[in-house]
Amino acid sequence: MTLQRWTRVACAAVTITALTGAAPRPAAAADAVTVQLDWVVRGNHAMFFVAKEKGYFAKRGIEVTAIRRGTGSATTMRMVGNGNAEFGFGDLPTLAIARSQDVPVVALAAVNQKSPMAMISIAAKHKLTKPQDLKGLTLSVQPTGSTAIFTGAFFAANGLAETDVKRATVSPPYEQYLLLGRVDVVPGYIDAEVPELEAHAGGPGSLSILLGADWGYDVYGSGLLTSEKVIAEKPDLVQRFVDAYLEAFKSVVENPAEAVDIVVKLNPEYADKREVLLKQINADMMSSFFSDDTKANGIGAMRQEAWEATTKTLLSQGAMKKPIDVSAAFAGRFVKAANALRR
Repeated sequence: MTLQRWTRVACAAVTITALTGAAPRPAAAADAVTVQLDWVVRGNHAMFFVAKEKGYFAKRGIEVTAIRRGTGSATTMRMVGNGNAEFGFGDLPTLAIARSQDVPVVALAAVNQKSPMAMISIAAKHKLTKPQDLKGLTLSVQPTGSTAIFTGAFFAANGLAETDVKRATVSPPYEQYLLLGRVDVVPGYIDAEVPELEAHAGGPGSLSILLGADWGYDVYGSGLLTSEKVIAEKPDLVQRFVDAYLEAFKSVVENPAEAVDIVVKLNPEYADKREVLLKQINADMMSSFFSDDTKANGIGAMRQEAWEATTKTLLSQGAMKKPIDVSAAFAGRFVKAANALRR
């Protein structure tokens, strides 16, 4: 800085002090928050990394100090509900069930407008054309979390009993047991496990898939969430976070390859998963990111009727034991105020 410029700056500071009686205050510190994912990094988690890398959080005064990997949606609900993370990402039917168990979590955006969960087998070994084809097969499922909820509801919706399949006790991730032939079928996500499995099973067409949404599992998929406490105490922070997240969501939709590059840059251990991550995002683009509601109200949009359908499905199929106040399970106003991409 030149002497003349330094003198002008110093004089300006003195003038401000003289007029206000106090020295200029420094800019307010950014709000520090933590994000809790539901599982290992996947394509539909890209929004968090894109928003961080492209400065969408920073320009709104938010510092994301950690994006933590998870061990299942049920655990994510508890961690966000008890304040161990300000924001999270997980299965929204699991959120509804968590609320029925008095966990104070609230959905902010339905990223998957319908559930991407399915029953999956190796096509060359077991061709699945209808739910009854599962009878007599060996199935593995984590006893808690979104896949267990889906399995119970899927069976109930299609007249299957627990005894119609053989249960295998394995440790997650249990998709590897399908590839090894130790089990015949697993529940999983078409935007997560399917690209992973196809990469090892022979590519597209190597799997046989029964999509839950086609067989009575009428629910939202995964989404962004927070706690009642954060909404009550820091609604402005929630709005700024949702604004940044949805700006990143738009970026992911418009340039998924760039989004994957960012995910890999911030998670270099995923360098060999680049193609799988891209296929995961593309699967969501084809099957669950968009709906009539997102065309009208923007990506991530939620509405009362769809939440009522989700809880009705969970109740009627025995996955949720008692009803909840549906209007308290989601806060759709933040997406509406964000002017999100309509598609």
